Amino acid sequence: MGLFDAFSKKKEATIASPVKGRLVDVTEVSDETFSTEILGTTVAVIPEEGRFYAPASGKIVTLFPTLHALAIETPEGVEVLLHIGLDTVKLNGKYFVAHCAEGDTIKQGQLLMEVNLDAVKSEGYDVITPIVICNTADMKAVNKEPAGNVAPGDPVMKVAVN
Repeated sequence: MGLFDAFSKKKEATIASPVKGRLVDVTEVSDETFSTEILGTTVAVIPEEGRFYAPASGKIVTLFPTLHALAIETPEGVEVLLHIGLDTVKLNGKYFVAHCAEGDTIKQGQLLMEVNLDAVKSEGYDVITPIVICNTADMKAVNKEPAGNVAPGDPVMKVAVN
């Protein structure tokens, strides 16, 4: 690492809404894994549309075979989990179409996934979408934006990196 590399690294990452919908308090998520923030600081969006975009630039480090969730590592080292719906792992990828692959380098706002939300709901699943900072403990601070309507690209969290 060069002398100036440490100074050129951004010290804050903005995590954006991956989907058009309503940003809600994490306590509105019925799954305790997310509502109690066991995995890290969490926000959630109730999606209005089935097109999910990258909440941050970085690399797709995990794309679950069931396509219900993926993890991104940003250039600043923030680990972001995007989890589309609750218990949707049980759908085994049904109604999900991926536009990315594990190992891909992505840009914030890039289309990652299309989901038939009506079909998912018709099978009895909640489509609320948690966004989790999995390595919260390694960060200086994670600040959530207030609840309200969001569009893809609108900030939902700001992460101060150590």
